[in-house]
Amino acid sequence: MNSSTHFCIEELFQSHCQRLTNFIRKKVASIEDAEDIAQLAFIRVQAAAERSEIASPISYLYQTASNVMIDLKRRQKLHDAYVQATVRAEACSSGALEAVKSEPGPERVLSGKNDLSRIQALISQMPEKQRQAFLLHRVKGLAYADIAQTMGVSVSSVEKYILNALKQCRKAMQESEKLG
Repeated sequence: MNSSTHFCIEELFQSHCQRLTNFIRKKVASIEDAEDIAQLAFIRVQAAAERSEIASPISYLYQTASNVMIDLKRRQKLHDAYVQATVRAEACSSGALEAVKSEPGPERVLSGKNDLSRIQALISQMPEKQRQAFLLHRVKGLAYADIAQTMGVSVSSVEKYILNALKQCRKAMQESEKLG
């Protein structure tokens, strides 16, 4: 890295970090997400500056931040679609849709109560933030961005919490099916 590029990047960071974060904050769910996006934008600008001269560093910085936001939103949509597809597939494979279509017999009711008890116990043992995110999403029906804002964490943290909770629930149900 040449020293003039390094100095320029540091100067750009010092003079525009807060403004860039404020600009991003207007478009994302939390200050943590805005800070993460700003940091990633500065890293990308620094990498680009090391490869070649940037004619307008400020414009390049804001455009890079906008591109990072678009990428993150695109990934969020893909993740949401994946989670929904996984939940639907689990519902189909576990016979949950069949149970909705017909009146359950006494053994199905008992099995359902046992499954519910296992899931409730599993949820109560989850780490606090994971449990909170999972319940806000599954019980309250909140979107990831709303959960992130409520909990004061990034959307990516909420994604991780919910995905881990779903994995734990799926694993517990699979183990239950093997035993039952």
